[in-house]
Order: sequence, then structure tokens, then C-alpha cells
Amino acid sequence: MRPSRGVPLAAAALAAAALTCPAPAQATAVSGDHCAHQERVHVPGAAFQQSACLPDLTTTGLAGTPYTDMADQAGLTARATHTPSGVPGVQIDGYFPDSSHFNTTHGWRHDAQFVIRLPDRWNGGLVVTGAPGTRRQYATDTAISDQVLAQGYAYAATDKGNSGADFYRDGSRPGDAVAEWNARTTQLTRAARRAVARRYGRAPRRTYMTGISNGGYLTRWQLENHPELYDGGVDWEGALWTAHGPSLLTSLPTAVARMQGSARDEDLYAVGFARGSEFLWPYHEKAYWGVTQKIYRAEFDPTYDPGCPGPSAGSTAEQILSPCPADAVYDYASRPASVHRAVARVALTGRIGRPLITLHGDLDALLPKAADSDVYARMVAARGRDALHRYYTIQGGTHVDGLYDTYPERLRPILPCYRSAFDALVSWVETGAQPPADHTVARPADGDVVDSCALADRADPVR
Repeated sequence: MRPSRGVPLAAAALAAAALTCPAPAQATAVSGDHCAHQERVHVPGAAFQQSACLPDLTTTGLAGTPYTDMADQAGLTARATHTPSGVPGVQIDGYFPDSSHFNTTHGWRHDAQFVIRLPDRWNGGLVVTGAPGTRRQYATDTAISDQVLAQGYAYAATDKGNSGADFYRDGSRPGDAVAEWNARTTQLTRAARRAVARRYGRAPRRTYMTGISNGGYLTRWQLENHPELYDGGVDWEGALWTAHGPSLLTSLPTAVARMQGSARDEDLYAVGFARGSEFLWPYHEKAYWGVTQKIYRAEFDPTYDPGCPGPSAGSTAEQILSPCPADAVYDYASRPASVHRAVARVALTGRIGRPLITLHGDLDALLPKAADSDVYARMVAARGRDALHRYYTIQGGTHVDGLYDTYPERLRPILPCYRSAFDALVSWVETGAQPPADHTVARPADGDVVDSCALADRADPVR
């Protein structure tokens, strides 16, 4: 879910410490001029595409160009995060046929936009993701794209088919907009695999699905519903949707009630918010709780309060971020069966068909883990798929890493743990090396937390 652009930033970097990563797979270099014949790389099904041969596909090289959007990444990473650079290759931007027009990137005013990056030195793999929150296709360039490109992976990302605070207007019936997220991710995965084969002369040896927040939800859904397309995934605090709860529609109404003075701290604890996360609540009151509840409630339950948000969540930041008063008493359990059916269309089951690693911060104040990943881990186990799942709680982690810059003594970024988890997934899939058992990854008392995270560092058990 997208934070306001004004995430407070404060300098705080701790002493660097080395992070050991597995050796990269043997890379395949594109023969001859890396710009030659790029026009032959077509994305199947695209209504429009354009390609560019670039000296650096990472944000170091792309910042300030039309090939990324640094503003749409705001708040997702800590300011001092180290990012690799110097990855030449081809970038393809385009869109699939779609009838909605929320995404104005490149002036196209067309949804179902995507980006595919094809590095010159390819390791035989492909990484696919979908935008977190209501962001667009470049949102995870720093958090995900830079690192996997440097490791030699091809990379593909989708805007999910709709974006922005008014995304709930897409489609003709409740749940259509979110259902499209899943369809667009599947569509891009299939198209990207074929585009990769055309570029390098062979299909990807491995395909990994991953994402943050709503992108984490997409990862869960894809591994449940299309395991044939992927070899594994890393889920970074994915949103949980279940037909009968819990979901954000069962926890956020209490948060909205607290904003309006009709709920106590104890009420938030009761719906899953963590003790110790209270210092983050004022920021979430301003940037997250109200807008998230109202736009997702409008997506699945538009008849509850037709006038709020109505045809638009607002035209100013104040209007967009403000809550709907009626949401303070929203009771998902008592809503009509049609609402539960709408959520059921996109609900998760836990029936994953490929290895999955889940990460969740214990101080997440938007999607509290007690009402989200804790529940999802139990769902996976109930389906008898726990051998395919690892779940790591990140001590001091919260929903967006940018808040670390404001609270460096209380938080730790999840990104370095995500990078370690991705490497662990690759080793699990490709060599059979079992990742550590489920546990809480301890926040070190000293040392680097911005660029280092050892998954083996244990605190209290997760379960």
C-alpha cells in the first residue's frame, strides 16, 4: 500500500559488515553488439512495446530518465541502502490491451503497463514481480530489480492492470480490480518467458516470483494457482485475503475507529497490532489507515457507503488520505454474502505448489503479522504444504523500510533480509540446501542492518 510522498528521512547508517552470498550461476553473455537485433525481441500479446539498449539497467543509471520512476519508489527502502550498478542490457516498456487508464506513465494513459529488463550477461533465470500497494511497474526497481539484475537475472514487473487510489473503479463488479492483478501477473510471466527465449535463444532455466505487500500477495497466489510457471518465490509481507477473514478489512476498521477516538489501544492489540509498534501509529494514521480501508472496502463492498469514497478517493493528498467516518464501525463478518463472495474470488488457500519463503516485520503497523503472515503460515501447514514453506519474522521490521531513517534505533530494514532470503530460495531450489527452520531473525545490537542480514540469527521462535 502506497505511503504519502513525504516519508520523513533522517541519516542513520551503522558500521558495514560483510554479507556472504552464494556464488552466482554461470552467466551467458549476449554475443556481438548487445544492441543488435533488439527489435526482434517481441513481447507476446503486447498492444504496444518499445525497447532501448542501455549502458546500465539499474537505478544508478536510470535515475532521472524515463526508464524508471524514483518518486514511485519513495519510502520503500532505507536511504543508505547499497545498490549495485553497471548492468548493461535491453529494457522493454509497453502495455497489454486494457480498457482502463489509471497509469499515466510515459504519457500513455493506459493500464497493464510492464517493464522487462534483459541484461547482457544472463544467468539463465527470470524474476517476476507486481507493484506493491497502488504503485506502478517501476516501484520495486531499487528494492528488487537492481539486485537481481546484478546477479544476472532477467526481470519483469507489472502495474497489475490498475493503479492509484482510484483503482477500485476498474471492472464491472466487486473484486474485479484485484482479480485483474492476478491475471496480469500470469500474463506477464508467460510473455516474459517467451521474450527471454527470443533474446537469449533459450527459455529461462528458472523462474522466480516475488514481491512486496500486494506483490507478496501476488507471489502467494501465483504459487498456489500457477505453480507450473515458477520454481519458487519470496513473499515480503504479502497482504492476506480470505473469504471469512482475517484480512485488512477486519483489522483496519479498528484502526480507523482509533483515529476517530472510538477505540482504545487494547482494541488494536485485539485485532493483531503488535505491542511495541505504538510509536509508528501516528504516521500510519496520516498516511495509511484511512485511505487503505476505504479504497479496499470500496473494491469489495461498494454499497456499504456509496458516497465515501464515491467515484474518486479524492483529488488532493488530504482528501485521498482521509478516512470515511462510516469505516470506524465497518463489520466485515456481518456484511452480505455477496461481499464475502467478492473476496473469495481472490482469496488465498495456502495450497502452494512451489517453495516459498515469507518475511514479515514484527512491527508492521499496516498489515500486522498476527492477522496476516502468522495466519497464512497456518493455512499452508493445514494444507500439508509446510515442507515447501519457510517463515521468518524480522525483529524491528515494519511495512516500509523508509521509516528506518526516522527511527534507526528502533527499526531495521527488511530489504537485506529479503536479499538473503532470495539467495536462500535459489540454493533451496537449485541445490536442495534447506533454509533455516521458521524463526524470528534477531535485530543485532550493533553492526550493519541496512545492508546485512543473516537469516540464521535467531531470536524467539515464530510459532
